[in-house]
Amino acid sequence: MVRITKVDPGSRADRAGVRAGDDLLSINGEEIRDVLDYRFYLADKKIDLALLRDGTPYTVTVKKGTYDDIGLDFATPLMDEKQSCRNKCVFCFIDQLPKGMRKSLYFKDDDSRLSFLHGNYITLTNMTERDIDRIIKMRFSPINVSVHTTNPELRVRMMKNKRAGAVLAYLPKLAASGIELHCQIVLCRGLNDGAELDRTMRDLAALAPAVDSVSVVPAGLTDHRNGLYPLTPFTPDECAAVIAQVDAFASECLAKHGSRLFFCADEFYLSAGLPIPDEDYYEGYPQLENGVGMIRSALEDFTAELDAAPPPSPDAAPRTVTLATGVAAEGLMRELARMTHEKYPRVSVNVRAIKNDFFGHSVTVSGLLTGQDLKRQLAGLDLGAACLIPSSALRAGEDVFLDDMTVSDLSSALGVPVIPTDESNLLSEMLGE
Repeated sequence: MVRITKVDPGSRADRAGVRAGDDLLSINGEEIRDVLDYRFYLADKKIDLALLRDGTPYTVTVKKGTYDDIGLDFATPLMDEKQSCRNKCVFCFIDQLPKGMRKSLYFKDDDSRLSFLHGNYITLTNMTERDIDRIIKMRFSPINVSVHTTNPELRVRMMKNKRAGAVLAYLPKLAASGIELHCQIVLCRGLNDGAELDRTMRDLAALAPAVDSVSVVPAGLTDHRNGLYPLTPFTPDECAAVIAQVDAFASECLAKHGSRLFFCADEFYLSAGLPIPDEDYYEGYPQLENGVGMIRSALEDFTAELDAAPPPSPDAAPRTVTLATGVAAEGLMRELARMTHEKYPRVSVNVRAIKNDFFGHSVTVSGLLTGQDLKRQLAGLDLGAACLIPSSALRAGEDVFLDDMTVSDLSSALGVPVIPTDESNLLSEMLGE
């Protein structure tokens, strides 16, 4: 049962007499618990709604096009509360956040509905057989799963949840039903690496083609791990060894399945000092959001955009800007700046790699830069006409950094326009167009 908060005027539901404040019980006899139930059972040309108004049941029938909406709104997009994570993973990044940040940053979600709707990764530990059966019945695919290890005992130990091992049985059930699975392995030094990584890769490859890609990502470690499991980062040589181990098995998968299946995150290559593979290696970037192939993809996209850009105007005025980035992306950004200056000699882009004092210097990604670190490390410098920053460092759809500083605050402090950029506007902002 879910509460209806609004009925669009003139909609099918409005014409049928449904009102805000009514409770929706079922559609065509099927119980409605959340948005997935609602959207699935709504996809019919004739629907019978069972509702409650002030405790009194009533029904209405609505005729519609198969995929037409009927005009109902609910309190939340999920029509339910987000499901929180019940694990206490030894590598959990949220447990490593400093105190005093905004409350929403400390929420750990582990919601299968968000996996389907938004691509979030889930651990399966708060799911039941009924949940799995619903995924199969409704053909929710793909599902993104944080596996980490297929050793049941080790998974329990790493995630500190007694169900963590048993729910691994859901993977072959989903695979046998044709549900596509995107998986990730957060690799922790001395725990699920080495022989355990070999085991996990073998077990997941056995579920191909349902398991169609797996990212291997190093655990992110901040300076705020007091009282937590004593994890340490991989050394450069160990990062190179992980790449070699994964690539060797991925080559076997390529021969057997026509896909590598397993891909290391860019961070392993950067830490090892090894070149990022060519574009063909990444097979269309199935794990891009996990930091796999992100550098190669950005370089290829920027190169194509730069090649298609018009030739420089002889009358254009000189322009200098500063491009602030995380340490991990410094090499990429310097190459993009070089390419831009080569085609447009009037344009100079000064790249500044910002060390992450807020979380710790082992955190090198641009998306975790804070306003205070940018302010402190850029203050007093000649930044040129503008300071370009990665939009990934901001809250989605807003101009607020993780430490609650705003873009306008930073702009005022630095004395130049601060412009969030991504692949859609980086070149144009470099050129001032």
